[in-house]
Amino acid sequence: MTEQILILDFGSQYTQLIARRVRELNVYCEIHPYNKIPAITPAIKGVILSGSPCSVRDADSPRIDFDLFRQKLPLLGVCYGAQLMAHELGGEVNASKHREYGRAKLSIKAPIGGLGATLFDGISPETQVWMSHGDTITRIPDSFEIIGSTDSVKVAAFHIKGEQTYGIQFHPEVTHSTEGKTLLQNFVVDTCGCSQNWTSESFVDSTVRELKQKLGNDKVVMALSGGVDSTVAATLVHRAVGQNLYCIFVDNGLLRKDEFEAVLHSYQDMGLNIKGIDAKAHFYTALAGLTDPEAKRKAIGKGFIDIFDQEAHLIEDVKWLGQGTIYPDIIESVSVKGPSATIKSHHNVGGLPDFMKLKIVEPLNTLFKDEVRAVGRALGITPSILQRHPFPGPGLAIRILGDITPDKVAILQEVDAIFINSLKTKGLYDQVWQAGAMLLPVQSVGVMGDERTYERVVALRAVTSVDGMTADWAHLPYDFLADVSNEIINKVKGVNRVVYDISSKPPATIEWE
Repeated sequence: MTEQILILDFGSQYTQLIARRVRELNVYCEIHPYNKIPAITPAIKGVILSGSPCSVRDADSPRIDFDLFRQKLPLLGVCYGAQLMAHELGGEVNASKHREYGRAKLSIKAPIGGLGATLFDGISPETQVWMSHGDTITRIPDSFEIIGSTDSVKVAAFHIKGEQTYGIQFHPEVTHSTEGKTLLQNFVVDTCGCSQNWTSESFVDSTVRELKQKLGNDKVVMALSGGVDSTVAATLVHRAVGQNLYCIFVDNGLLRKDEFEAVLHSYQDMGLNIKGIDAKAHFYTALAGLTDPEAKRKAIGKGFIDIFDQEAHLIEDVKWLGQGTIYPDIIESVSVKGPSATIKSHHNVGGLPDFMKLKIVEPLNTLFKDEVRAVGRALGITPSILQRHPFPGPGLAIRILGDITPDKVAILQEVDAIFINSLKTKGLYDQVWQAGAMLLPVQSVGVMGDERTYERVVALRAVTSVDGMTADWAHLPYDFLADVSNEIINKVKGVNRVVYDISSKPPATIEWE
């Protein structure tokens, strides 16, 4: 039985960040929508209520039954979670006269030695916190006590007397709350009693054990892409079933330069039972003339399923399909507002056609991206794969704006190879979360030698991020960008202009399509 903290999501942009901070404490946690609360088992040691863009004063705002938890489990309400607690239990919440957003100085008011003080154990009497709310708690019930205030927020933190129940109107999960991690540790470890034994090594041991029980001697088929997620998932399944795992690696003609051969050899060196399929012609035919990004994605998805299904049927008695689905995919597909409209059609979730009739095994569906890499290190996976940047499922098709042709793919592969290899050579690759090049559907005037040219434009994109949910453009050195631009224009025929994308996410996405 794995101890866990239950996080109820009311729609906050920071909910996943709460989960990440809890897991940094080596404590397992799960996010569930407030309206889909799971059964409360002995494994659940405490509950955290997230923030929300809603106001508790609205008639249709999210609500829960606090009797499910009070006096049964430790409870921590964050921002909206705290306001909801006060509102539902007899207090009063009103709109702030001015929006409370940004850094604030929290003065701790908790009585020394009382239950309320445990939340702030080891935290400075005055500490910086991050506020982000439009409502504020203006009155608390008699059973509440104020344990923290700021200059503008009297009830910045409260405790219900005689209970392990707390509310805070700031966000401890963001780095701007300088001692927020200590606060979360006080709640999760000291108040909830979690033992902090959820590590990469323990995850590997328990997952392989569970996979052996679940899969037995059944055969498993799995598509590999060369990416971190599918590689780590396959390695876990391989540890459990050995050669009963059949891996298929499809070359769709949209991979990076020489990637198919290099990755295939890496997988073979890892001892995986893998078959490489050259399907470039199939995909180029399916993509001919398509310019709409979603149409391209669907054509690639259908082509992949057709090839994969054909190859899978050559293996007798396969019972399971392995997938590298990770936790953010799952969270989005069961979000507070229903399945996210922004989930792209190449995501794993819900992507299996009915006719394949296989059961699904997803050994990574409780992990965030950085946790997947940590598990990969525990498994001893080669750094050349483990440290690879994320790469979109449709590959270069969504980095070539407009229609896809083999000639365009060849140009972009050369440009991309120069950019990525330069990042590695200059020691910048590991400082960047994801990088690549885009081939734009425009041409520009240039001069090369004594001749006027009218050739293609490429855009370079590099971002820093933790998991891709938000990202900032990478501030690469000017000299580096100048050298890369010069090399691309000199070595890649058909390109005479290079630009660098300095947009962050949001509002821009990482990919251009």
